[in-house]
Amino acid sequence: MRILEVVGICVGALLVILFALFFRRRLLMQGGGTIRVQVRVTTMVPGRGWSAGLGQFVGDELRFHRMFSFAVRPKRVLDRRTLNVQRRRLPEGPERLTMPGHWVILLCRLPDAEIEIAMAESTVTGFLSWLEAGPPGQPGSVAPRPAISPRPAEN
Repeated sequence: MRILEVVGICVGALLVILFALFFRRRLLMQGGGTIRVQVRVTTMVPGRGWSAGLGQFVGDELRFHRMFSFAVRPKRVLDRRTLNVQRRRLPEGPERLTMPGHWVILLCRLPDAEIEIAMAESTVTGFLSWLEAGPPGQPGSVAPRPAISPRPAEN
């Protein structure tokens, strides 16, 4: 009987934890303006160090909340006025295993650091529109997209 009580308490605690995580996510998504993103939190191992989460647009800020966290405050806050997108690339190496195939990685420059953000291609379009939609005179910008030359036809 004692073992069943312990198992029941563990299962109950697990359900409460899962409910709290999903409830927090629901609250973050309730106001709208949220996107699924991954932010690279460490570059110790090439291709690793990505953290999944939700990006929430609030005024001139993109607030990054980790997916599996109980924190109410965002893990990172990116200000549109100081954010510059340097380049975009597709996931490579181990990144292809942790991200869907249609995701794109953006290398962004902040005044004091660089940060990599991954999101779906359709989300990138909205993110870049939000970044460029700031009031005139803001330094936040997007680097021009490189031209892709067509491959020569093979005979």
